[in-house]
Amino acid sequence: MTTAFDPIDLAGTRLANRIVMAPMTRSRAGEGGTATELTVAYYTQRASAGLIVTEGIQPSAVGQGYPFTPGLHSAEQVASWRTVTDAVHAEGGRIFAQIMHAGRIGHPVLLPDGLVPVAPSPVRAAGQVYTAEGPKDFVEPHELTDAEIRQTIADFAAAARNAVEAGFDGVELHGANGYLIHQFLAPNTNLRTDEWGGSESARVRFAVEVVKAVAAEIGGARTALRISPSNPYNDIDEPAPDAVYTALAQEIEPLGLAYLHILEDAPIRELTLQLRKVFTGSVLINVHSDGPTGPDDHTVIDDGIADLISYGVLFLANPDLPARLKAGGPFNTPDPSTFFGGDAKGYTDYPALDAV
Repeated sequence: MTTAFDPIDLAGTRLANRIVMAPMTRSRAGEGGTATELTVAYYTQRASAGLIVTEGIQPSAVGQGYPFTPGLHSAEQVASWRTVTDAVHAEGGRIFAQIMHAGRIGHPVLLPDGLVPVAPSPVRAAGQVYTAEGPKDFVEPHELTDAEIRQTIADFAAAARNAVEAGFDGVELHGANGYLIHQFLAPNTNLRTDEWGGSESARVRFAVEVVKAVAAEIGGARTALRISPSNPYNDIDEPAPDAVYTALAQEIEPLGLAYLHILEDAPIRELTLQLRKVFTGSVLINVHSDGPTGPDDHTVIDDGIADLISYGVLFLANPDLPARLKAGGPFNTPDPSTFFGGDAKGYTDYPALDAV
């Protein structure tokens, strides 16, 4: 029986185990959206993960959705991330960059040069975003033109190329949680009637074209995609996601991707199993039925439901999580005060397994 503690080959990238550190927004980038010494410490401390997937990294200036998030669209950003990847590799770890374009999620005060958030359609999201000026309502986004869509796809490919230059083992494209790729997939955020929307096959097109462009740039074996069917986060409404995501899986299946990452809420286990039949590559899931992925959820690998499992909050509190899972605990309790911001350094100070 295959377990979470067995090695796995991700289309040529050998992982020591199947326990993945999930991507999590940290909002602690340095000047110019660069990685810092704190970033190095944070990821190096968790290098025993089979794979680390970074926080979301914007592929362009307009892709930023939150304060103090990092980018991969300038030479300074690329150089800063090299310090992170070198340190993780020195500890024997593997690390993918998550490339995330926030789309309509954000605010003009977070963006330079008079830019405004963009989206497939001019539909304002309900809710607010935190900024240095305090919480602000989301704004109506600029509807991307056909030319702007094609440029955005090129931005993803360029960021993927920069990720490889920075030493990352690959990239995960963020197609989940209500951000730009997800906005094209969902019927309440994509109201277009051209080739980029209006039907299920058209709503899938942007995601497919981004994946294809990135795979062409850095190779399918170093490319992955994260999805979250029916996840309502960031004002997404997908009442009948099966057809769209099955079509998406069918389109990307021939590309030889590293993996498909599914953020799985309880109602979509049946869809997960269906996608696993369509997508024959490695499947990574984040079990999120009753809260964050828990210590016992790695049995989804024992049961053949997934090839890998990702942990978020539990990895924050337990940097040596693979060893704790194998030992059956003990587990440090997550402290939300350590999660965000450049001054939140407590996450580096949790007791190690040999100290408890």
